[in-house]
Amino acid sequence: MKKICFYTIIITLFFGCDSSTKKTKIIDYLNDEASTIIKIKNVGSLNGNINNNPFLQQLETSISYQKLSQKLDVLQYFKTEDDIYISLFKDNQDSLQFSIITKLKANLFNIDSLPNHSIETLKYQSKTITKTSVENTVLFSIIKDSVFIGATNKDLLNNTIESPKIHPQLESLINSSNDENQLSVLINKKKDSDVRSLFINPDITAKNLTDYLFFDIDINQNEILLNGVTRSSDSTKKLIDAFRNTIPQENRLAQITPANSDGFLSITFNDFNTFHNNLSTIQKLDSITAYNLLFDNIIEAGVIYQNNDQAIVLNSLDIYLTKDALLNDQDIIDTYRGIDVLSFSNPELFNQVLKPFINYTKANKYCIVDNFIVFSDNMDFLQSIIASYKNQTTYYSRNHYNLLQEKFSDEASILSVVNSNTLETLLNRNLKDSLNYKLDTYQTSGIQFIYDSNFAHINAVIQKGKTRIYENSISESSVIKLEADLLNKPQLVTNHITNEKDIAVQDINNNLYLISNSGKILWKKQLQGAVLGRIEQIDMYKNGRLQLAFATPNRIYVLDRNGKDVSPFPLKFSDAITQPLSVFDYDNNRKYRLLVTQGKEVLMLDAKGKTVKGFNFKQASDNIIHQPQHIRIGRKDYLLFKTSNKLYILDRTGKTRVTPKNNFNYSSEAMYLYNGNFATSTTDGKLVTIDTKGNTASKELSLTNSHDLVTTSKTLVALFENKLRIKQKTYELDYGNYSEPEIFYINDKIYVTVTDIQTQKVYLFDSNAKLLSNFPVYGTSQIDMANIDKDNNLEFVTKGESDTILIYQIN
Repeated sequence: MKKICFYTIIITLFFGCDSSTKKTKIIDYLNDEASTIIKIKNVGSLNGNINNNPFLQQLETSISYQKLSQKLDVLQYFKTEDDIYISLFKDNQDSLQFSIITKLKANLFNIDSLPNHSIETLKYQSKTITKTSVENTVLFSIIKDSVFIGATNKDLLNNTIESPKIHPQLESLINSSNDENQLSVLINKKKDSDVRSLFINPDITAKNLTDYLFFDIDINQNEILLNGVTRSSDSTKKLIDAFRNTIPQENRLAQITPANSDGFLSITFNDFNTFHNNLSTIQKLDSITAYNLLFDNIIEAGVIYQNNDQAIVLNSLDIYLTKDALLNDQDIIDTYRGIDVLSFSNPELFNQVLKPFINYTKANKYCIVDNFIVFSDNMDFLQSIIASYKNQTTYYSRNHYNLLQEKFSDEASILSVVNSNTLETLLNRNLKDSLNYKLDTYQTSGIQFIYDSNFAHINAVIQKGKTRIYENSISESSVIKLEADLLNKPQLVTNHITNEKDIAVQDINNNLYLISNSGKILWKKQLQGAVLGRIEQIDMYKNGRLQLAFATPNRIYVLDRNGKDVSPFPLKFSDAITQPLSVFDYDNNRKYRLLVTQGKEVLMLDAKGKTVKGFNFKQASDNIIHQPQHIRIGRKDYLLFKTSNKLYILDRTGKTRVTPKNNFNYSSEAMYLYNGNFATSTTDGKLVTIDTKGNTASKELSLTNSHDLVTTSKTLVALFENKLRIKQKTYELDYGNYSEPEIFYINDKIYVTVTDIQTQKVYLFDSNAKLLSNFPVYGTSQIDMANIDKDNNLEFVTKGESDTILIYQIN
């Protein structure tokens, strides 16, 4: 169960008024006349999530989607991580126009490199504006108080600048958006005619339901979630206000709806008379005097849909009192599985009492199943409902409905649930199209409205059903496609909010992405250069919030959870940074030391980017060939810097702590703490160990000059030619082009992995050099492995195709 509440709205929604006419905020330039207002956070990552969602990809073929996409094509030229507001309008010719508003920043709208573009300056309404043409798109724009304001025509641009500030009611709605979500939408049904109906029954139109719909949209690979609010501007004229002064009840219609039905609609209330009086005011309904006892104990009413058939369902608090109200309708037509089917003398009652929620006029039969009274004209349909209830083959028994319930509140004023075929019908109705979508995997989708004080919460879900997972199998849980090829391997980083793992990766255009473990691109940020090595995480403010710290060839970056630069970073360097950033936390007290390597030199900074006084290492005799490392033995810290023929073992101040008695021709492999000594390899494949007194030893491992070495404190792993040695055992791989081996120590178990880049196979071994079941699997890079979510299974990420990331789960 999940009940989402917008607490801030309860206080601020539709109250108060700002008499000031001066526009001081970006949102002040929004216009009440817009049919739709869209707020985008990090446009780059949003595009990536849309491209990775197969449901939205199918919508691209619709005419409505193509028209909107073509009109908003100019968005691809905006380079910003700040919020962008887009307002949609219909002009006098019913043609789509829009305005775009965002904070001004350097190179915000940079089209200089594009071949087909022009820029000219115009005078209009005493203003100096810019006309920009790119391909077939024209945008008129002006800069005002560090705000970029653009529009598709000059009149709309001028109106955006000169019109009054947006109404406080709408501003409150927009400001209620969740900062974590990339997309928020406000639909003004007073101006919008595109969204026709959200329900199977087209008589429940969006225009009659409410005036304003506002929701955050969360786009993942396998689902689209909407959470928001709705209300009418006049609480006596819209259907949503039929639930005014009522309390939502548990929606139980799924318990009696056959699993093969097209869907169902459920409406609930704690007091039917209050609900009916509200609805009568709105709809001018007939009196129900003759059947008032039938509804006295009803807390839920609804419709089950199947092909062209309907069944009306009433859920009673006291079935015995409800039966008494049906004493005049006791003629038994048939008995099915011990339940009587009786005739009903007033089939038009429900249309008269509950329209437009129920517009069915043929309900001339009924049966009573536990606390449910079911009405229909189709005997076969009634029997199907009885059989499904008895056999527990209803929506309620299906896993895909349970997945939907996890995202919803248990109690809702209105709940509509549909299967994949009905979802397609709703899409074509609202997109004004007749396309054949492939939606078989979207078995259950739904929307609910939860009435509160003068407004209602909205939750909606369109999601794929989960594939059954078999024990001891490897399942591919996500495939994430980026807009460009990957530059480096995907890396797991800790999400300090959930204590789960996210994915960091960079593409060849130097865009850094943070991606959730469900495959959602959280943000995309342009960097100045390629990330060197692994990204580290630090807690700069010692408050449990983690930042990403890393180096590119000329900068040191520290980014917060949202991809924003943390001051004073990034730090710029004139001389090239030649090794990945090393981060030391000597005493695990979050007093970080950031080590920057530039050729022979090492610079030590604190977490605020200031040079650490007292670190006196000048420079090495030659270029440092591996990033600085920190190893602790006992109560002593050792800093290790390595050149091709000399190893520096220093204390915290940069003074020599250990002088090796012999020097070697060192490989570029890392230094390790192995069997109590410092260990690495030579260029000709020998294992070199140095103790804390400087004594050295070398051991022949029979490695070739081209080798890779990695160890834990007691486990040594080496790869040479096609041989993978783990401890004393050797596994002979097929000949290929292998990545460096890696060791993962998880849940007291050691895992060793290597990837054949040539044949695109990922291998995973245990500490005894035994290949795990169902390996190798497809992959084209080294992996990173952990338990990335809250289940008990391990997951790993790797590169797939040149522009894709794969998430695998080990079941």
